Amino acid sequence: MVQGNDTPTSEFLLLGLSEAPELQPVLFGLFLCMYLNTVLGNLLIILAVSSNSHLHTPMYFFLSNLSLADICITSTTIPKMLVNIQTQNKAITYAGCITQMFFFIFFGVVDTFLLTVMAYDRYVAICHPLHYKIIMNPWLCGLLVLVSWITSSLYSLLQSLMVLQLSFCADLEIPHFFCELNQMSQLASSDTFLNDMVMYLATGLLAGGPLSGILYSYSKIVTSICAISSAQGKYKAFSTCASHLSVVSLFYGTSLGVYLSSASTHNSQSSATASVMYSVVTPMLNPFIYSLRNRDIKGALRRLVGVAAL
Repeated sequence: MVQGNDTPTSEFLLLGLSEAPELQPVLFGLFLCMYLNTVLGNLLIILAVSSNSHLHTPMYFFLSNLSLADICITSTTIPKMLVNIQTQNKAITYAGCITQMFFFIFFGVVDTFLLTVMAYDRYVAICHPLHYKIIMNPWLCGLLVLVSWITSSLYSLLQSLMVLQLSFCADLEIPHFFCELNQMSQLASSDTFLNDMVMYLATGLLAGGPLSGILYSYSKIVTSICAISSAQGKYKAFSTCASHLSVVSLFYGTSLGVYLSSASTHNSQSSATASVMYSVVTPMLNPFIYSLRNRDIKGALRRLVGVAAL
């Protein structure tokens, strides 16, 4: 990657969410609290699932993988932002920027795949309860998770390699708190037509495809629930997928909101602020949603905290 004068690009500047000096301590404290809550909450979910044999089921296996991805995606962006605020240095190296972009795309796509796999799991559990253990066997569950991680890594690698082919002008300021793919593409001085086409095509496939799968699964789930005669049976069936439906709504709702806001305002700073919702807030809220609405998780967390207190 080279600039217009053929000197190697050494670093970028992450402008963050605000350049106002008086807001920097507030942003530091706010994002530090959100990061610690995200790591602690998702780590507790992983420990609760792994330490309780009653939670060794496909649903909680997928949930622990989702929690791991949420920890990783926030660890990709927030620590660097906190360091930049603390040191009052907005620079990030070229290698660091590419690495950050790679892992953010990687774990973000993993999230979408895992949410789809979890929707399929709920579909099988509600629509085919008698065959659930046969269909959702350990081999299939492991394969679904493995394919999710491998596909995400290949897509992230493709996008990163394509960015490596771009050249840049002297203006290397990124109006964001992390190296985001679209912002990197906009900074390039070389032709980005191929990059844009791949990005939009892949976004349609890797976002629209899983979303279609989730909507199809829930359409079948709703049909099955409506066919249940008793109100108690309907409530019990719906309660098994309420947490996942809440997480899906939060993830896709905030992502769509960011897309629509950036498309309507064309303001990079506003888009960066809005992206906090799906890149920071959603991973932080996921463990709370699952623990507050799930008796098994709450019981496992109580036992886990009790053992740690001894």
